Amino acid sequence: MSGNSIGQRLVLTSFGESHGKSIGAVLDGCPAGLEVDEKEIQKILDYRKPGTSHITTQRKESDKVEIISGIFRGFTTGAPITMLIWNADQKSRDYENLKTNLRPGHSDYPAMIKYNHFNDYRGGGRFSGRLTATHVMGGVIARKLLKVTLGIETNSYTKQIGKIEMNKEFDEKMIKSIYKNDVRCPDENTAEKMKTSILNARKKGDSLGGVIESITTKVPVGLGEPIFSSLESELSKAIFSIPSVKGIEFGSGFEGSKLFGSENNDLYIINRGRIITKTNNSGGILGGISNGMPITIRIAFKPASSISKKQRTVNIQTKKISTLQVQGRHDPCVVPRAPPVVDSLVALTLADHALLAGQIKPVL
Repeated sequence: MSGNSIGQRLVLTSFGESHGKSIGAVLDGCPAGLEVDEKEIQKILDYRKPGTSHITTQRKESDKVEIISGIFRGFTTGAPITMLIWNADQKSRDYENLKTNLRPGHSDYPAMIKYNHFNDYRGGGRFSGRLTATHVMGGVIARKLLKVTLGIETNSYTKQIGKIEMNKEFDEKMIKSIYKNDVRCPDENTAEKMKTSILNARKKGDSLGGVIESITTKVPVGLGEPIFSSLESELSKAIFSIPSVKGIEFGSGFEGSKLFGSENNDLYIINRGRIITKTNNSGGILGGISNGMPITIRIAFKPASSISKKQRTVNIQTKKISTLQVQGRHDPCVVPRAPPVVDSLVALTLADHALLAGQIKPVL
């Protein structure tokens, strides 16, 4: 397989399969001298890991990270940082019937054809959401690099589950509330409604999708390399590496297409001697380059495809219509586990471009 690495100066390579011995990440290009502790990485991995509540898959994985190389005496050395998680709670027998019966909405069929049936299909193999743990391993380091050097902070949260949406505008006071509930929504009343809807979908053997909103502040002007490495292009590429992502919009996004230019344009003003915009319909990016305003992204996740409700499908061996009821432990909604993954991919992209722009030096 190609396509397992992302970044130009700060490069993350992901490896492993859902039911293999381990999964891992190699982060290359991180400047020497950044203080990194395994506990920092573990804390964010714990936000993403399965089996932490009734609204996620009940697969029990500790997701304990081991740093193999690139850190010495608590600081990055400038060498590639290799991180590993050992898989522990696989139940591969649950996937035996999927060798022949194709899961609707899943990557099974195209993967079988592309890799001539040699792909590891257990738990989705290389296409499993479990691999997002590798994004987080690298992303935590990138996020700290941005915070320490440029003061950049990213916060992502659940804005919508199914048809239930948080209508309150997100602000800094809400940051500490994101991880205080199972669905990762900073508004407690909305979070309870979201949780109920997910549990109801699970009872029916079904699943729900939703929307994550991500807001990144204190981004300097000038990150992004137009034309084909524009900041929107690079962020979109990174975000679409998350399984189940089907849409992304910046700023006013699709709603902006309904407005007049006079309504959607962000007027420039001066605030304490600094040029900013009065509104942020551009989402912090103009011409593919950061404009100094918060980078605001909304990401649409489809409902998880592995559901226990009976579905019609095709038996790839007999070439006949069959009935499939997916066994095993699956998320009724993947959205609550996605905020730390989105944070990580945004940070990896911005850190890469900050290095390209020379705003972060090779040695701290």
